[in-house]
Formats: sequence, C-alpha cells, structure tokens
Amino acid sequence: MATTPRMKITYATLSADNEELQSAFDAALERAREELGTTYPMIIGSEERFADETFEDRSPIDRDLVLARFPKGTRKDVRDAIDAAREAYPAWRDTPWRERLTIMRRAAEIISDRQFDLAALMALEVGKNRLEALGDVEETADLLRYYSDEFEKADGFVKPMGSLSEAERTRSVLRPYGVFAIISPFNFPMALAGGPAGGAMIAGNTVVLKPSSDAPLSGWKFGEALRDAGLPDGVFNLVTGTGDTVGAELEENPGIDGMVFTGSYEVGMKLYRGFTKDYPRPIVTEMGGKNPAIVTRNADLDIAAEGAMRSAFGFDGQKCSALSRVYVEKAVAREFVDKLVERVSTIKVGDPTERDNWMGPVINQRALDKFTDAVAEAKKDGGTIETGGEVLDAERGYFPTPTVVTGLPLEHRLFKEELFVPLLVVGEVDSLDQALHEANDTAYGLTAGIFSRDDAEVRRFLDTIQAGVVYVNRRAGATTGAWPGIQSFGGWKGSGSSGKGGLGPYYVQQFLREQSQTVIGE
Repeated sequence: MATTPRMKITYATLSADNEELQSAFDAALERAREELGTTYPMIIGSEERFADETFEDRSPIDRDLVLARFPKGTRKDVRDAIDAAREAYPAWRDTPWRERLTIMRRAAEIISDRQFDLAALMALEVGKNRLEALGDVEETADLLRYYSDEFEKADGFVKPMGSLSEAERTRSVLRPYGVFAIISPFNFPMALAGGPAGGAMIAGNTVVLKPSSDAPLSGWKFGEALRDAGLPDGVFNLVTGTGDTVGAELEENPGIDGMVFTGSYEVGMKLYRGFTKDYPRPIVTEMGGKNPAIVTRNADLDIAAEGAMRSAFGFDGQKCSALSRVYVEKAVAREFVDKLVERVSTIKVGDPTERDNWMGPVINQRALDKFTDAVAEAKKDGGTIETGGEVLDAERGYFPTPTVVTGLPLEHRLFKEELFVPLLVVGEVDSLDQALHEANDTAYGLTAGIFSRDDAEVRRFLDTIQAGVVYVNRRAGATTGAWPGIQSFGGWKGSGSSGKGGLGPYYVQQFLREQSQTVIGE
C-alpha cells in the first residue's frame, strides 16, 4: 500500500472540505479497485490457509461488486487456530511487556501510514463515507496506542503490597488468561476487531478473531498490519465463516479462555449464557442500544437539531451508539422538529465513496427490509413521516433515506427496540422527569444525550440517566462520537456485561486476572 500524508480524522470531525484529504482518498480508491476480487486466506499460526469452499465479500453500494473472496472456515479450522494460539501463548506471555508494546505501537504506526488505503477499502466494504471510514481506521491505531500507554502507566500491572513480617515480600500481579476469541461486527470492522484483539494481546494473551462475514476484509487487513509489525506467528489468528460453524466452535471449545463479542442483544445473551460451563470464563459483551436524547425547553434548538441529525443518521444509524429516539418538551417540540427536518432534508444519500454523499447504504437486504417494515409500521400505527421513509431507486445497492417519525405513542415498539437503520422517532413529553422516565424505560443503557442550558436540568440528567456514555449539548453528535482516551465506551443493563468501557482506562485489565504472590526469604 502506498504511504500518504497523515491526517487526524475522528468521529467529531465535522467537515471534509480539505482538498489534500479528498485527493488522497481518490488516489486510495483507485488503488483499492485494483485489489478487487482477490481471494484471501485464513491466518492460522504461520499458515495462510485457503479452503475448497469460499464466500464472496460484496459491497452494499453495489451488490454486483465482489471485493474479495474468503474461505468458509470449518470447525477443524477453528480448532487448529486455537491450537496455534495455545502453542504461541507461553512465549508471548513471557515476552517482556515493553517488547509487546513496541510491536503493538509499530502496528499502530503502520495502520496510520495506510489510513487512506484501509479507509477506501472499508468504504467499499461496508458503505461508510470518507470521514467515517478514515475515523474507523485511525481509531484502531489510537486504540493500540492508548491501551499500550495505559499498560505502561500501570508498570505492567505489578503492584507491591504490604507484609506481615520483615521476611515476607508480597506483590499483586495481573496475569493473562491465555487465548481470547474475538467476534467482531460489520459496523466498525477494524476498530471493533483491532481494539479488543489489541487489548488482549497487549495484556499477553493470544487471539483468534472471527470477523463479520459482511466485513472480513477489514479484519484481515488489521492482521496484515500486525504481521508487518513483527508480531510472532500464532499470537493473532483469523478464521472466516459463519456463526453457526466458526462462532459455535469458539463458544464451545474449552481451549478458549475468554471471549469478546460485539453485536446484537439476542446473540450476545446466548453467548453469555452458553460460554461458561465447567467454570467461569470471562466474556465481555457489547450488545447495542436504544439511545435517547432529551431536548428541554431550555435547549439551544439549533445545536440540538444538528446533534440529533448527526447521531441518528451517521452511517445510516448502524452504530450501537446511534440516536434512535428523542424526547422533547411540548413547548418547543414543533420548532425542534422543523429545525431537525430542515437539516435532515439536506443530507445527500448515495455512493459514499463520492465526496458529496454523506449517507450511504445499509449493510444488506435484511437491514433494508427492517427499514421498510418499520416505516410501514409507523404509518399503520398513526405516525407521521416528517421526512424520508423512502428507498432510493438504486438498482444494485441498499439505500434508504434518513427518516424522522412523529406522532407515535411513547410505548410504541419503535421507541423500545433497536433497529440499526436510519429511522428516528420523536416523542413529546410534559417535563424533564417524564423524559428521564421514558429514556430509562428500556432494556438497554449504552449512550444518551441532553440539550439544555439549565445547569440544574443537566445535573439531574447526569445523576439519573441509566447509560454508560452520556453527552451534554454535543453538536458533533447527541449520543455518538467516543474516542480512545477521551470517552470510555461501554453500556449498562442489556448493553454490556462488564461495566468497563472500551476506549477507557479500565479496559485492558479485563484481559488479566490477579495473582497474589507472597515470598518468604532472607
């Protein structure tokens, strides 16, 4: 891959009006198109393994566009990958942690050097726009940097303890578990593969990654960067294939010591219940959200409308942190909705690799069907489609329009269930207390936001809201936009299992277990 000038793009970057950025992305797209149709192997120890059966990685922008082909991994492939990870584990565990960090930081630099090439492939693979794809790639690099820095600050998590005699020396040591399985989703195909895998490896574990079958190429490219950084064989393994085969073996195999899963509540809870059998094994789950924003009569409605638009429709609402419901006080409801609709109506939908298009396709036909079904349900149940509700006449892609719905009762399903599509429901409330009650009345607790210029209202929100990531008056995104070392990202209730957020200072410790070491001697 060619090296291009680096640019610091985050999810809070509001504008792509930079000719150097656009030119670099255009050039990267040309290079990406030259790679299309390649067949990639699985990574199992030192082996690049192909298979007789493959599946196609197609673009949601154009379903006729085959980006790559990947092996359909079998249970034997998974077992071999676990064996390779177990074989590599003792040497990696015993590698001085500063040497491990050197490799991971080198991988971060390689990813940043390749940011445009990796982002161009990602835009084609999952339909992110230019800024979103660049942000995903740079977040991956920053996750490796940040987790390495936190490990270093903790001096490898070795802490001297007290003693009961002069002859006694005791210390607390955090030690790795062994082999971690990482099951990553399509929506942040590099960051949500690289972040968990990086945290596990920094801690001294080895990894078997199963990337989403909708986005295996981004996971493979992360593995390529690790290899190029000098990571020893077997520390990182990648097996592609279905959840019924690859995922099931990872769940059931006793050679897996821990797991990280990012995806739906239904699948996450199934894994959470089924992963622990003979004895507890750590499983970190991030299972989505039904994220609310509250707009009070004391809000700056222009900022609120901008923040709601960006969080609801960035990447088509296909973010676990996406805003999907707004509770607005009746006194300002119509004015807020009008301002929101005005902004949403300006969103350009189309091929996201083109610089002027902000919103692209949803990931597949199932997602598009979920969108059209939700729109039909909203209409049937008396809702008003304020804007959107249509599917673009794109012959080969999956292009819904950003949709705002009002007029549904607050107990309606569309206020309660995660959809993962670009549909935002807005409900009117009489007070902040009612808004907080409705916001918390859900199984989820991932992100939430409020727009108010009243300090007492903000304090009540912060003290009452049941969510792991909260924002106040955030124009760049009412409920979205977390970044490594800035906002820890983790959910409460049905949104997460560990209470420790990714991107934050307590994440890497989840890949370690404590051992108290007392030595008696002269």
